[in-house]
Amino acid sequence: MNRFERLFGLKGEAKLRYLDGEFQVLTPGDFVRCAVTSEPIALPDLRYWSVELQEAYANASIAFERQQAVRAKPPRR
Repeated sequence: MNRFERLFGLKGEAKLRYLDGEFQVLTPGDFVRCAVTSEPIALPDLRYWSVELQEAYANASIAFERQQAVRAKPPRR
C-alpha cells in the first residue's frame, strides 16, 4: 500500500444488491471485487454487473464472457 492509498484509497469492501440499472449498498465500503478476476472496482467506477447472478465485473468483455459461460452450462435437474 502506498501513501496515496492510505490517504485516498480503498478503505473496505462494500456489499451490494445489484438491481436493474442501479445497486443498493447493504454494507458500506469503497469497492467491490470482480467476480471473475477478483480485482477491486471502486464504486464510482462500477458499470457492469449481473442482477441474476448478483456479481460485479471489471469491464464489459469480462461481463460478456461470464454470461456466455453461464448460458453454456446445462441446466440443473
